[in-house]
Amino acid sequence: MNRCAEIQRDTTETKISLSLNIDGSGKYNVDTGIPFFNHMLELFARHGLFDLEIKAVGDIDIDYHHTVEDVGIVLGRAVKKAVGDKAGMNRYGFFILPMDETLVRTAIDLCDRPILVCDLGHSDGRVRDFNISLCREFFQAFANEAGANLHVKLEYGDEPHHIAEAAFKCFAKALDMATSKDPRRGNALPTTKGKI
Repeated sequence: MNRCAEIQRDTTETKISLSLNIDGSGKYNVDTGIPFFNHMLELFARHGLFDLEIKAVGDIDIDYHHTVEDVGIVLGRAVKKAVGDKAGMNRYGFFILPMDETLVRTAIDLCDRPILVCDLGHSDGRVRDFNISLCREFFQAFANEAGANLHVKLEYGDEPHHIAEAAFKCFAKALDMATSKDPRRGNALPTTKGKI
């Protein structure tokens, strides 16, 4: 049975509808009004094997911040809803991903204790008009809403496109591992506490 969620969120700054199938095949249809952000979300879906549809309309004439952050909020809520009680799930995931001269390391625990530790460098790197510092805002919003302990670390690299792309791909692979089910676990929760 596929684990799916649909989320709608409307504010005075953004209107977002999102559907997610955790057990998908990497199909996507993404429209945020921000071409580079679309590209990152498409990479996330393809490399995490998540089926993802997003339609976001935001005040991008002012800034990209609200749209990027709010998509993170909605995606985090969708993941939390789709995985349910996490029975049989790995819960933990990690990946190290190279992208040309760049290397990113990501680890995630879907533990309902949100925290983000994110270091993607200190530059004000841009891809056209997209400031890659917004990636941190996306990951923070996701971690808060998914209840994830998320660590994203740039090990090295300096080309902004490569840094952002490696971060989103690495995040996708780690989340795929965390949300995958292990048949040895049956329906047991991935904890000794009886509840996550």
